[in-house]
Amino acid sequence: MEYGNGKLKIIFMGTPDFGAPSLLSLIDQVNVLAVVTQPDKKVGRKQEVTESPIKKLALKHGIEILQPEKVKGNAEFIQRVKDLQPDLIVVVAYGFILPQEILDIPKYGVINVHASLLPKYRGASPIQAAILNGDKETGVTIMLIDDEVDHGPVLSEKTITITSSDNFESLHDKLAQLGADLLKDTLPKYISGEIEAVSQNEADATYCKILTKEDGKIDWAKPAEEIERQVRAFTPWPGSFAYWEDQTLKVLKAKYHNDNYNDNVGKIFKLKDGFAVVCGQGTLEILELQLEGKKPMSAKEFLNGYAGIIGSILK
Repeated sequence: MEYGNGKLKIIFMGTPDFGAPSLLSLIDQVNVLAVVTQPDKKVGRKQEVTESPIKKLALKHGIEILQPEKVKGNAEFIQRVKDLQPDLIVVVAYGFILPQEILDIPKYGVINVHASLLPKYRGASPIQAAILNGDKETGVTIMLIDDEVDHGPVLSEKTITITSSDNFESLHDKLAQLGADLLKDTLPKYISGEIEAVSQNEADATYCKILTKEDGKIDWAKPAEEIERQVRAFTPWPGSFAYWEDQTLKVLKAKYHNDNYNDNVGKIFKLKDGFAVVCGQGTLEILELQLEGKKPMSAKEFLNGYAGIIGSILK
């Protein structure tokens, strides 16, 4: 995108792979001065130091990388951003809240690609929330960042259908690409003044929280349909799990049925090629699961080794 005597100068801020399609679209369109991403982290059982997907992409394209331990009150980092003199900062799932000192630097402000149709699902888990709540559609919003979380005025939005087979991973990938496409379309219109930011309707605002591991614990007293949505929303993390004989049992894929089985909630009963669990309303057929320390397997494969699970109650 041409601006003045050359390409628009942008700093990109992001960490997980949700931002990768957006960064790729910008590399061809503008002058990406630097990428700001969270510090490398130790991951997995071996605690291996791992670079973020955005850092790996920046390295591949020879872009300067900044990885501050914190942003607020970090005079050295803030000065470096000022020295780069960006026209615009683009944020896609960076992970740190930006102070006003940063927001005031670029001429065109700081814009964000958010994975919901704002003001719905402000916060850290909008993709999971949309599936969990049974929404039929969601989308992406491009907005100007202000000093409140996901509160700034909206530049553009685009909607996508949520299918009954979508889980977090599939919907994440669709929204990541949708966000990149919308960003590519929105930027030139915003810079040229063709579109103006529109304030969000505060009366319609809803929020979603930062997920923890414990959020994945299944409550069998809930309706089977709701638990099935939880399984899809929390794949792969934090996962949906219960306890069987003091071992963690992850439910990886499931199907709900509206038939009521008159027995204790959490009780497992046999099906022709697998098994299901009694829920507060309806039953949940387990299609794929993983016992603690074991590999994922189908319900039929699981019964070959653990037939004793039939009749037991999952906690």
